[in-house]
Amino acid sequence: MLFVAGAFTGCAVQPTATQTGSASNIPATAQAAGAPLAFGGVAAPVGNGKDKSLSSAKPIDDDTPDVSDFKQVGRASWYGGRFVGRKTASGERYDMNAMTAAHKTLPLAAYVRVTNTSNNKSVVVKINDRGPYVRGRIIDLSYAAAKVLGLAHTGTARVQIEGLSQEEARAARGEMLASNGSKGGDN
Repeated sequence: MLFVAGAFTGCAVQPTATQTGSASNIPATAQAAGAPLAFGGVAAPVGNGKDKSLSSAKPIDDDTPDVSDFKQVGRASWYGGRFVGRKTASGERYDMNAMTAAHKTLPLAAYVRVTNTSNNKSVVVKINDRGPYVRGRIIDLSYAAAKVLGLAHTGTARVQIEGLSQEEARAARGEMLASNGSKGGDN
């Protein structure tokens, strides 16, 4: 019975003192909000509001897989601090502040648009890892992507995934860069 309860909480589990070492490892804003962390994870500082993952992003080239015919609807979750710096399936190091995701079958380096069906917020992410490994979930998002979609606090949400072609991914990245630049880093 405990296993079933644990499976439903997934990555929205509050850390315990043994998981985090101490509450001082958790940023004050996360503590004040009672924000959930990735299962067994510790929060890493999100930064000063500037999206470094986009400013240092590599160009989308012709080797990017075209998955524009892919569509899927299901439950998304996110993973964070515990995995920072670990190698992903693509060989990249996991960065919870990057716009990335894990999917079981999509080709690595593919770009998809993920839309939270409850609030219609969407984000474009690069598939750079495999997962999720919890039954009933279709995609694991980075903390940054989950935050944009409004599911960082709840831990999971129903989403729609739409595959993108190289051209669509380039256009979406351009729009994200433009919108981040127009906010002046006040996120």
